[in-house]
Amino acid sequence: MASEQLLDDLVASLAPVRRRNPRREGLVLALIGAVELGLYLMLGHHRPDLMMAMRMPSFWWKAGCLGGLTVIGMITALRSFDPTASPRPGLRWMALLFGAALVSGWAIDVANAGGGMLRARLMWRHGVDCAIAIVILSIPVAVALGVMMRRGAPTDRKGSALAIGFAGAAWGAFVFIFQCPHDDPFYVAVWYSVGAVAVALIWRLILPRVTRW
Repeated sequence: MASEQLLDDLVASLAPVRRRNPRREGLVLALIGAVELGLYLMLGHHRPDLMMAMRMPSFWWKAGCLGGLTVIGMITALRSFDPTASPRPGLRWMALLFGAALVSGWAIDVANAGGGMLRARLMWRHGVDCAIAIVILSIPVAVALGVMMRRGAPTDRKGSALAIGFAGAAWGAFVFIFQCPHDDPFYVAVWYSVGAVAVALIWRLILPRVTRW
């Protein structure tokens, strides 16, 4: 009787857990992203030569690479909230896409005869602003994924946190390309990477502490 009473006491405060719906979670993320991007553009945060920039290969290089990283990162994160799935394969795919982005950016740089001193091309003051903007713009999507992670049951919380960080960073960078006036692939590769790594580290440190074991 004592053991039965103990079991009854342990389960008395438990409530039914709502089953996850990855499709619904994906739609929520898409809605959050659409609202953020729409508000960002409506508030005038876009480069004045946006229509001209959209004719340049470097703009579509940024959009394609960051969009791909966002999609892979979100899918990886959402899958990892299931206790039977691991985020590691998705993280490897993100690393491969990131490497491909750097190689293709180098090809665009060569095709456009991108010369000049590397230090001058970095424009570090503008670059720091870019990295900070990416960190800020990543917050809505990363927070939403963090809430979903808390409701899930990931077995690799550190890997899930990394996936969330990189997905949020890729989305923040995607939004920022509509304002960023710099199309130099070298500049983009350096400072967007700085912003992405900062976001990933922030969420990697925070999320495992605020999610359940």
